[in-house]
Amino acid sequence: MGDPVANYTSRLQQQEGEIKLLQDEIERLRDPQELNFTSSQLDELREENSRLKYRLNILKRSLQEEMSQNDNEMLNINQRLQQIFGEAINTAYPGLENPPLTVTPNQQAKFGDYQCNSAMAMAQVMKAKGRKISPREIAEKIVQNIPNNELIERTEIAGPGFINVHLKRMFVSKLLSSLLVNGVKPPSLKKKKKVVVDFSSPNIAKEMHVGHLRSTIIGDSMCRLFEFLGYEVLRLNHVGDWGTQFGMLIAHLQDKFPNYLSVSPPIGDLQAFYKESKKRFDEDEEFKRRAYQCVVKLQSKEPDFIKAWNLICDVSRNEFQKVYNCLDIRIEERGESYYQDMMTAVIKELRKKVQLEGSLTSNVCCFTV
Repeated sequence: MGDPVANYTSRLQQQEGEIKLLQDEIERLRDPQELNFTSSQLDELREENSRLKYRLNILKRSLQEEMSQNDNEMLNINQRLQQIFGEAINTAYPGLENPPLTVTPNQQAKFGDYQCNSAMAMAQVMKAKGRKISPREIAEKIVQNIPNNELIERTEIAGPGFINVHLKRMFVSKLLSSLLVNGVKPPSLKKKKKVVVDFSSPNIAKEMHVGHLRSTIIGDSMCRLFEFLGYEVLRLNHVGDWGTQFGMLIAHLQDKFPNYLSVSPPIGDLQAFYKESKKRFDEDEEFKRRAYQCVVKLQSKEPDFIKAWNLICDVSRNEFQKVYNCLDIRIEERGESYYQDMMTAVIKELRKKVQLEGSLTSNVCCFTV
């Protein structure tokens, strides 16, 4: 099946070309005596011109209609029917606040495509307010007030007050044609919202494991679904790239590769590198003291320590990215270091509003639930 918009556009251009030729011909025939044309021939040309203009207008309207439907959203039939029946109910019973509205697909094709069951629930609501009206009478009044629309071919009232809905064949045909040509589109989104999906989140200087893969795959799938629906999605990768472990790693890097500032150290096996530094940290008090000093200098953003930190982070990022590339994952890294500069203002605000407990190096904010 060809693209309806392209077909309409092609036919429109063809019709406009024919009209232009006829208009040029009419201009040349303004003096029939000179060209030996009879008035009847001119009348025929004018009539043909009028017919072409009429067909042209039909094509223009069809093209406009097709283009209006060929957008980035798919019509939700159930939602549209709810709008139609909601309008009918409000017109039929304007004094009824928050009337029950139920439209569902019909379970049996012989009864139609959809069914509105609001009449029974409305009868119960009205009875509670002292108005006794049969569900069937309510259904009849609802049907009488259904506005003109593009969906409904006819309605039938069945049983105590079920309203069976038959859709227009032309409407279904156009919807299917659009689906075949344009593919599946997301439903209409009333308000574009922002969604933050925090996933993957591996630790720097450590290898990704199966738990990270699980989070990565599920998180990316959620992002794709939200993006398809039209949400603005932040794909957040909150990595552990700050803290005491980096003091350990930097101190170990300084000992093993003292010229790391000028020569890139071979720390590709970062997992082994981390284990070595952790072992020294647990067993060597002097190394532990130096590691804590490195943490303080890193947090103070001394250039040499920032460079060492970047070397370690880059090795991990390169390994993580290989996995992300393999899985076709797009993700934005915002590790713990991203929020470091914001912490001072947060601590100041907490000091003003709540009581902080702790020592010179750490503070705890206690909340009661």
